[in-house]
Amino acid sequence: MSNSPVWFKRAYTIIFAAALLAAAAGCTVGPKYKQPTYPTPPAFRGADDAAVISDAQGSLGDEQWVQVFREPELQDLIRKALTNNYDLRIAAQRILEQQAQVQITRSQQFPTLSVGGTGVGVDIPAINNYTGGGSNSISNPIVAGSFSLSAAWNPDFWGLYRKQTEAARATLLAQTWAQRAVRLTLVQEVATAYIQLRALDRQVEVTRQTLKARQESVELTRRLESGGSVPLSDLRQAEQLLYTATSELPQLEQQVQQQENGLRLLLGENPGPVAHTDPNALTPPPQDLPTGIPSQLLERRPDIQQSEAQLKAANANIGVARAQFFPQLSISASAGVGGNAWSNIFDSNSRTIYGLGSLAQPLFEGGKLRGQLNQAKATDQELVITYQKTISGAFRDVSNALIALNKQRVYREEQEKLVAAAQDSARLARLRYEGGSTAYLEVLTNDTNLYSAQLNLVTAQQGEALTLVQLYSAPGGGWQ
Repeated sequence: MSNSPVWFKRAYTIIFAAALLAAAAGCTVGPKYKQPTYPTPPAFRGADDAAVISDAQGSLGDEQWVQVFREPELQDLIRKALTNNYDLRIAAQRILEQQAQVQITRSQQFPTLSVGGTGVGVDIPAINNYTGGGSNSISNPIVAGSFSLSAAWNPDFWGLYRKQTEAARATLLAQTWAQRAVRLTLVQEVATAYIQLRALDRQVEVTRQTLKARQESVELTRRLESGGSVPLSDLRQAEQLLYTATSELPQLEQQVQQQENGLRLLLGENPGPVAHTDPNALTPPPQDLPTGIPSQLLERRPDIQQSEAQLKAANANIGVARAQFFPQLSISASAGVGGNAWSNIFDSNSRTIYGLGSLAQPLFEGGKLRGQLNQAKATDQELVITYQKTISGAFRDVSNALIALNKQRVYREEQEKLVAAAQDSARLARLRYEGGSTAYLEVLTNDTNLYSAQLNLVTAQQGEALTLVQLYSAPGGGWQ
């Protein structure tokens, strides 16, 4: 029993020697990753081709979302969404899945060890003696057992498993950036939905004010028609204005309630009402919001980082495909002891040790290996183009946001002038009608124009408020 560990030491010696041999001869095949170049513009394109650039340390995209969206109601909605949103939770689970995949893939680089043992005990009656009219049964017990340790390893000479691990880790990084992109998009979607909801609220308010005024106009026209002062056609025209507003109101209320349901889904909640009473939701944003410098987009936008991580994985997969062309070595070893009695199971004289090695070199695969390599290269080039397209789209998003910030302000200011002119025209038309100088058709036309202008003004205010959301998310703000 004192010499029983000797065979374990010899088995470990064999395995360790094979490990050193493989490590000494190991190498990796495949290209090293090199970041693709992209022509970064010196400044962002603003409205009317104005070059827009600001201090690199003062970009709006670097701000936390609580510093950008200051409405308490909106902040509460965003917090709930970041906690309960289904898409964000799914993205987090995908990270955990890929972490497990990295662990599985990396395990191929290491030997596998297994241990086993067997034991058998049998008591069989063997001899019967008959003495003095009695019988005695003599037992012949049999005890046998064995114990074994096995190891197997595929040395990674050409970096096949290392490249697979590299690709898996790059995919994990891509999933991490994808989760951050979902977070950015979620902040943007919640802010956008809230602003749209507040715009619908204001349109409902405008419609109800218009409805009240038109109800008063119908009552007045009905009294005048009853007294013979105006024809019946004037009453019918006044009723047309009234019913136009009453038909608009249920449609707007439907949109409000459906928008609430959409917001609740973003919050990971069942359909229901949400708080939306803040009067500052449609406040125009400042015109001098800092954008930073264009080159910062490559580091700040999570979709760009995700695209590059996917490109790194594709580059590693080229190495995986190349390694398939080279010989694959497999080493296995086993050692064990056994005996027919418990006392001699670990006897060094009953040990067995053997090792086995195999080397396989692909000779003919019908073009499979070459096809896999060409496919990996094509995928890599596709993702290079995708990476460049993603960067170009990021510059477009910032430029579009800057243009919208300027032009939406002008549109809103002009719409305010239009509403003021329409209000005065409607007032004057009603005075002329009450004085008998014009037909009710002029009142109808001017009142319709005023209502349409008021609704369009709310749309303009909504569009201008949304430019803050666009200019914040375009440079990558909101996921930090």
